[in-house]
Amino acid sequence: MHSILQVGLGPLGLRIAADLLERRLGDVVAAVDSSPEIAGRKLSELVPGASPKVSVRRSLEEVREWRQVRCAIVATSSDLARCVPTFRELLGRGVSVVSTCEELCWPWLRHETLARELDVLARDNRAALLGTGVNPGFLMDAFPLAVTAVSRSVRSVEVHRFQDASHRRVPFQRKIGVGLDQAGFDAAVAAGTLRHVGLGESLHFLAQHLGLRVERWSESLEPVKAGRDRDSALGRVEKGRVCGVRQVAEGFHGEERVVRLEFIAALGLEDPHDRVIIEGEPPIDLTFKGGVQGDVATSSIVLNAIGPLLAAAPGLHTMASIPLVGFAPPLAEPGERRTAVRRNARARRA
Repeated sequence: MHSILQVGLGPLGLRIAADLLERRLGDVVAAVDSSPEIAGRKLSELVPGASPKVSVRRSLEEVREWRQVRCAIVATSSDLARCVPTFRELLGRGVSVVSTCEELCWPWLRHETLARELDVLARDNRAALLGTGVNPGFLMDAFPLAVTAVSRSVRSVEVHRFQDASHRRVPFQRKIGVGLDQAGFDAAVAAGTLRHVGLGESLHFLAQHLGLRVERWSESLEPVKAGRDRDSALGRVEKGRVCGVRQVAEGFHGEERVVRLEFIAALGLEDPHDRVIIEGEPPIDLTFKGGVQGDVATSSIVLNAIGPLLAAAPGLHTMASIPLVGFAPPLAEPGERRTAVRRNARARRA
């Protein structure tokens, strides 16, 4: 069983902690969240089934359970610079980390110096660091890369992620501008608080691993307006106000477009789906009908990645440098493991 330090207990962090227990993959032995509404409370008040002995600490400095911690899950910010102090503290203690920080999925794009620093720190302390999630982390980067295992050649890749945001968590709806007018949308974009983080990271991940030379790349962002009044987790959204975003990243070699990623997240979006189109030999066109629910999938991939990350060499990793991530079945308790070993031994003798 994995002994986990959970850093960040917002909606996503709470879901991850709950799924960890429900799936019998481990226990949260320590938890940290700086929010005044959460810090100091018993984790069991927030996550049913959690140990009543675990209290939520305000900072890593208050954690006393370091000898028990096998891995840390950090679900705090999309921005790498804001997460770096946490990563430094954890890696400096030799604790491996799985994080939902989107910029960490391919940190060399915007934070090359920090990426080098974190890699050295992890190696020096025999720890491993990974940024992952449903997107970036899988649907628009690791998954398209994986399906090219059957490819003789790849000339270009296009990925669509079109999702109905009606049932996504509040921070996600806020991040895509739900309820804003045009002026508010423009101001949030200018301030850098409104965007899907990670599209550029996914583009460069794919270009690097598929050998697609990108000489220049661009990214656009525009609002999706509500065609009628809609309900949201943030309240009523009137017709004509923002109900989501459309974001496109494209990479070019000369005049040829070799990577195109299109992301749409909006309330009530018709025909939600995830699609991967590979131009090459053979041509590939794969679609997840209905799309992949982001909150469920992000929690799942974070937990499924713990085992592969702990089996990887020390250092800074991406989803392409750790062992293959798949569904992680429940981890057996010591007594259950001994029973399983004996059962398997009898089956081999038979």
